[in-house]
Amino acid sequence: MSQSRIRIDTDGPIATITISRPDKLNALDIDMLKELSAACDQVEENGAIRVAILTGAGKAFSAGGDIKAWGGMQANEFGHAWVRFGHRVFDRLATLRMPLIAAVNGHALGGGLELAAAADIRIAERHVKIGLPETSLGMVPGWSGTQRLVKRFGAQIVRRMVLGGEMFMAEEAQAHGLVDHVVETGGALNGAREYAARIAMRGPAALEISKLMLAVANGEDNGAAVETLGSILVAKTGDLKEGVAAFSGKRPAEFKGEW
Repeated sequence: MSQSRIRIDTDGPIATITISRPDKLNALDIDMLKELSAACDQVEENGAIRVAILTGAGKAFSAGGDIKAWGGMQANEFGHAWVRFGHRVFDRLATLRMPLIAAVNGHALGGGLELAAAADIRIAERHVKIGLPETSLGMVPGWSGTQRLVKRFGAQIVRRMVLGGEMFMAEEAQAHGLVDHVVETGGALNGAREYAARIAMRGPAALEISKLMLAVANGEDNGAAVETLGSILVAKTGDLKEGVAAFSGKRPAEFKGEW
């Protein structure tokens, strides 16, 4: 891999993650998935970042998985090294501690739509097409197309895309709840930045906790979300401070039920 194909730019409290492989319509291969996961870590570790934007370089958002990257894999390798690994990366995006906005500047088909679905908010340009064409290749959606998309958008619209191969232009996709806002061609990134600035004005702790609560309500990442919320709460208690002090001092803890 000669150079990074996942870029991170920061502007105050806003980080922009750009998939930069425009000659291949930002199709993802294994190395890019690894870079995308590392980008999530980098953004989360920066305490100044309150909101993130995900977009594509050039005329595409992302063509999804690069067929040349997976087309020759054996079944076991395809299932584990490609599908399961891709799931972990997309889950990482979906569970970023800060809100994530997808600036959908080009078509979002197959893995590209699954990628956009990992965001909390989707802003799409008017010319964009959205769909899940995998069954036309004799395969199935593999990066949460039948899982996260059903939870976020509803089963019937996903059936229409997966089983019937229906594709939707941005405005029709908005009517079905697949995207949140439609802007003119060339305006997705600016629209995302404006929305990100709006989010960044709100309380960062409240945003993070609200995102976790919404994940629980939607049946996503329940175990991690509940335990994260519980850990945040208990970490602020006097009892925890006493427990740690007692452990360090090699003495019995004297808990007082202090919150």
